[in-house]
Amino acid sequence: MATDHSKQPESTAWVKAPDPKLYINPLPVRIWHWLHALGFVTLILTGIQIRYSAYINVLNFETAVRTHNWVAFAVIGNYFIWLFFYLFTDKITNYHPELNPKKFFEKAMAQMQYYGYGIFKGEHSPHKVVPHDKFNPMQSITYQIVMLFVVPIQFLTGIMMWDVKRFESWINAVGGLAVVDTVHVVIFIFFVSFVMIHAYMGALGARPSSHFKEMFTGYEEEH
Repeated sequence: MATDHSKQPESTAWVKAPDPKLYINPLPVRIWHWLHALGFVTLILTGIQIRYSAYINVLNFETAVRTHNWVAFAVIGNYFIWLFFYLFTDKITNYHPELNPKKFFEKAMAQMQYYGYGIFKGEHSPHKVVPHDKFNPMQSITYQIVMLFVVPIQFLTGIMMWDVKRFESWINAVGGLAVVDTVHVVIFIFFVSFVMIHAYMGALGARPSSHFKEMFTGYEEEH
């Protein structure tokens, strides 16, 4: 009996497999990220040189201060580029907070459990990365606090110390130069830790290099 080939399932050998990558970081975000990273690392290194000039002599004090100030203003300008980009594009959804406390708590706890032990057992992240919602709850709240509160405070304290005479009234209003300097140094220590943790978290992708590559290509590989 002849076989009716029209009823046979078509071979799928030639069908293109779905692209396992997501385009989540557009070019402006990638450029901003690397400029910001370079600026932050430079500020950290020159800050260490300024603070410990009696023990470290990679740059002389005047050069370290001048470099620190110029880079700081460049980072401030870059920050406002980031702010305007997210405020006036649809990418702002990545920073929308979860306003339902119950949902936020459940999602945050699931993510904490994943980071605490799930990732070491080969489990998948409970957060599904998509272009309009790329940050998990812990990342989202962390970036909101850092970018909207901690970074501006660091900028403000740095500007106060950049020109003490001009901002003398501001300095006195917050308790004096010692207070301003202490806040600036404490946040500096926080950012040193943040950069190291950020680098570690960057190695937790599908492969250790995945998240680093995505900030060059814009594509994130799915786990």
